[in-house]
Amino acid sequence: MRRYLFRLIPVAIAAIVLLYQFASSERFTNPETGRVAHVGLSLEQESALGLQGYQQVLGQSEVVKSGPQVDQVVRVAKRLVAVVGDAGKSFDWEVSVIKSDQQNAFCLPGGKICVYTGILPLTESDAGLATVLGHEMAHATSRHGAQRVFEQNAMQTAMMGVQGSIGGMDYQHQQMLMGLLGAGAQYGVALPFSRKHESEADHVGLIYMARAGYDPHEAVEFWKRMEKASVGHQPSEFASDHPSHENRVAALEELLPKAMEEYAKSPHHDQAEAP
Repeated sequence: MRRYLFRLIPVAIAAIVLLYQFASSERFTNPETGRVAHVGLSLEQESALGLQGYQQVLGQSEVVKSGPQVDQVVRVAKRLVAVVGDAGKSFDWEVSVIKSDQQNAFCLPGGKICVYTGILPLTESDAGLATVLGHEMAHATSRHGAQRVFEQNAMQTAMMGVQGSIGGMDYQHQQMLMGLLGAGAQYGVALPFSRKHESEADHVGLIYMARAGYDPHEAVEFWKRMEKASVGHQPSEFASDHPSHENRVAALEELLPKAMEEYAKSPHHDQAEAP
């Protein structure tokens, strides 16, 4: 009996550390959704890491310096930056276009944006591009990276506690148990958290594009095009850190009435495609 109680000591210690992590960490309230989350980095730390990552990507890529694609990306990004409000007021926004077939774009903490030329045929218009950029900018303003750092730290603490408590088991049983716990943490915690971030970025990005004067209905059309383009290539939603395209489109359609209210108030909504 005493041996089993000793095995609980590492779990108890991990629980105390977890409570301390939750109590001492910064809480961030998303100004657009009202969701409260713990973050594991300060804004300054996030921005420094974002700048470092941005410089690394640019140093390894072919950056497009001028031309109609650059003009379009800069034009749409400026419109969106103007409407993010306090969430991005401390950001030093920068945008670069990278020549690549990748259908990708991202915004790092601190407002460092990269758009790959491969995604532009899918965006088709300024409104389609605003869908992509609004979503990526929302990841940064919602501090999703810092939230993931906190979540990973908490998961690591919990796993270390469990690992310490099973030290007396034979190696085979330890490996089996840790494997099961690892899979449970991955599919039960990490991936759902990532899907939650993706859904929140869809929500916030839709509001951003509407405020900037881009028709929110174009977000739905863009993701329908993405669905067609990725037929046979997207993993099941359960094993993915992104929602399925079908569920993403359905969620966006539910958000359209609120987004259209923002769109109606935008001074640009009658000239969404104008330079």
